[in-house]
Amino acid sequence: MQPMAVIRQLKPRPAPPVGIHTHALNHLRYIRETMERAGSFTAVPGWGGVAMGMVALAAGLLGGRQPDPQRTLLLWAGFCVIALAIGLAAMLQKARRAEAPQLAGPARKFALGFSPPLIAGALLSAVLWREGVLDPIPGVWLLLYGAAVTAGGAFSVRPVPVMGVCFMLAGSLALLAPPGWGNWLLAAGFGGLHIVFGLIIARRYGG
Repeated sequence: MQPMAVIRQLKPRPAPPVGIHTHALNHLRYIRETMERAGSFTAVPGWGGVAMGMVALAAGLLGGRQPDPQRTLLLWAGFCVIALAIGLAAMLQKARRAEAPQLAGPARKFALGFSPPLIAGALLSAVLWREGVLDPIPGVWLLLYGAAVTAGGAFSVRPVPVMGVCFMLAGSLALLAPPGWGNWLLAAGFGGLHIVFGLIIARRYGG
């Protein structure tokens, strides 16, 4: 008789234990990615803000040469549309460069906070223009733009809401100041504040 062959089941080798540092790194990576998805809206354009400020300074120089307040305000309205288009284009470009989703949660929150005060300012300005009450319009523009930046900036980097508060202060001053100051306060607000804070954002938050 031949001896029976002994069959032994080979057990798979256990996988090497994962070090605690690897687990920690994985957890940190997960936390960081979660915070980035739910964190601040960082695509606010610094250099775009500088460009908007330069447009506003040009509007101020031209507005000071107009013969009446109606033409000054119409000039400013046109320049504001150009500046907003520049800011939107710069924001989209910065988001693409950073490979950030342009419709991510923080971006939607920024837009939802930013838009209502702008719409309110446009409607209020139209009513004031229809009634021939032009003197408060520069203050209304600065105040409600500041409210828009402050509200949207609650979901953005810290300099943005600070800039919004500065715009609101400039708007309050414009409402209380003599009417002849309106054009120059618009230039100081939309021009000076955009340039100063645009440079801060460009330097600290990637352009």
